[in-house]
Amino acid sequence: MSQTITDIIASIQAGQTSARAEVETALAKAREHESYHALLHLTEERALQRADEIDARLKAGEKVGELAGVPFVVKDNFLAFGAPTTAASKLLENFDAPVQATVVEKLEAAGAICIGKSNLDAFAHGGSTENSAYGVTHNAFDTTRVAGGSSGGSAVVTALDIVPFALGSDTGGSIRQPASFNGIFGYKPTYGMVSRYGVVAMASSTDCMGCFARTADDVARVMAIMAGQDDKDMTTLPNYFVPTAPSKINAKIGVIKETMGDGVDDDVRHATEQYIASLRAAGHTVDEVSMPTLPLALAMYYIIVPAEVSSNLARYDGIRYGRRASGVQTLAELYGRSRDEGFVTENKRRIMIGSYVLSSGFFDAYYQQAQKARTLLMGEFSGLFNEYDFLLSPTAPTVAFGIGENTSDPVKMYLSDVMTVPPSLAGLPAISVPAGENAAGLPIGVQLIGPMKSDAALIALSGSMEVHRG
Repeated sequence: MSQTITDIIASIQAGQTSARAEVETALAKAREHESYHALLHLTEERALQRADEIDARLKAGEKVGELAGVPFVVKDNFLAFGAPTTAASKLLENFDAPVQATVVEKLEAAGAICIGKSNLDAFAHGGSTENSAYGVTHNAFDTTRVAGGSSGGSAVVTALDIVPFALGSDTGGSIRQPASFNGIFGYKPTYGMVSRYGVVAMASSTDCMGCFARTADDVARVMAIMAGQDDKDMTTLPNYFVPTAPSKINAKIGVIKETMGDGVDDDVRHATEQYIASLRAAGHTVDEVSMPTLPLALAMYYIIVPAEVSSNLARYDGIRYGRRASGVQTLAELYGRSRDEGFVTENKRRIMIGSYVLSSGFFDAYYQQAQKARTLLMGEFSGLFNEYDFLLSPTAPTVAFGIGENTSDPVKMYLSDVMTVPPSLAGLPAISVPAGENAAGLPIGVQLIGPMKSDAALIALSGSMEVHRG
């Protein structure tokens, strides 16, 4: 039976188990499920050392953090001690972080113990974890299918009950989509609620740090620790997040019409409709709403984000850190060869698109127009939130697709993010919640979206439905 964070903490505090025992169990489960290729590295030595320290403090009657002894996993684009930080790229295969990400520091200060680093699409570029330079991660329910991405490894270790929670980064759906594909909760906070410091940058205007868990309550516990202003990240907001108990107050929820039409699998539409029926049965008001700009969101995203990607990846030049090509004669050849050898195909594709839309003559035609459209999209969200408390859509238009099914068609691959991209462009909090399965037993998720800074209420709503749906 799966254990929640609350279960583990209660057992440790009661002396029924220990931090070391919990870490050893998590490490054993990780090895048992190696075939899923969800983890790139285990941080065993450091994890056991920290577990022993926590146990010694508990034995001495000292005060410990609220997550003392709880094991977790970080996506391998978070800087963390105990193993290299590769971002699943050959460019960084031997990179040992000199510092830890702010969120990792916060979780460790609360007593949580990192036991490993999970697989992802290299530099978080992808929606299936097939773009990892170290091999594909397999879906927790069907090993012939993808885990989703880019945070596929973190989703799978959570779904397989290796750890009660795992960290991911979400730029356009990289937490929510794999959460849907693996039948767990996946949370992306309001932009700025959580520090980005110490996480390998993808697109700085949409990157958000969130988590996977098997219950809404666990999501709330983790996000409460991660939230808050950070002097090292000037985009962070003063801490406003206070976990809220599931509310009895009826909410007004809008179902986005444009996310329920053509292109959505019948199974996904049916599961979403059943979830809507459950919301109504719980006393919530649910109406259909329209967002005319929403169908353009994916086009906006794949102009704006590659532009930021091309800028953020310019630092990987083979000089300061990371892979350096050998046998070169000139500086230009060193740059070119190092980047060619280190980046996977999808990295190169996004760099080229981004460089193109930012180039002289095309900046006005593409990038600037996309940013104007983004403003319109944000205005539509704002208008709807004047009338509705939350919005709803499927998390993804399909269940997890087969490994290799979309690799030759980048546009088809990008379409798996069509539901999750709009809230990211607007900086809104969003959560993927388990909403059922198709006939083959593959999970389906529903996405709940809130206005900025409604994070606690949004998680509480998903928690109340978790109880209501049984």
